[in-house]
Amino acid sequence: MKTIGLIGGMSWESTAHYYRVINQDVAARLGGLHSAPLIVHSVDFAPIAAMQSAGDWDGAGRQLAKIAKGLEAAGAEVIGLATNTMHVVAGHITDAVAVPFIHIADPTSEALLADGFETVGLLGTRFTMEMDFYRDRLAASGLTSLIPEVDRTNLNGIIYEELCRGIVRDESRRIYVDAIERLAARGAEAVILGCTEITMLIDDAVSPLPVYDTTDLHARALVSAALG
Repeated sequence: MKTIGLIGGMSWESTAHYYRVINQDVAARLGGLHSAPLIVHSVDFAPIAAMQSAGDWDGAGRQLAKIAKGLEAAGAEVIGLATNTMHVVAGHITDAVAVPFIHIADPTSEALLADGFETVGLLGTRFTMEMDFYRDRLAASGLTSLIPEVDRTNLNGIIYEELCRGIVRDESRRIYVDAIERLAARGAEAVILGCTEITMLIDDAVSPLPVYDTTDLHARALVSAALG
């Protein structure tokens, strides 16, 4: 099995979920006492979040590319970035390393298409919902994505002010469920949890649409690539 390099810490709450899913998936596939050879570089999220707010994507991209190179030098043979939003700088990372980089949107698209969906709702940070990098990647695979017409500020605030800090509130869950219901009314057939923290709040038990959790799908795709 190849060694996985994971750029995490954005936030550490979702990175902990990655660690658990990767190791559970390896154990399920290989049996016995197997676990994942895994190198995690957990980033201090505060400076990255400040770069996001300032629109300094190049600066953030250079920093994450440097981290990816460090993971490669340490022996990582497959690299993943444990955040949807920062895939806006995925090109910086792929340009910096020679080992495969597994893009978070790709296993999500593959799962949706395999299940026969064409029009999907996309929830995430304002950057993920409103910038082109993510929706264009989905469109290239053949998916049409819809984003909420209202409450994007509230949805974004719940991620940064609550979920990234480990706070899970029923009131916030209702806001997300309402947003999914409105996406369904506009034609969404399923919903992408396009932020790695939203899985803390929403799952199939509460969602009015089938849920596609990017955290879980990406973690399992990293295992598949490592077992290749």
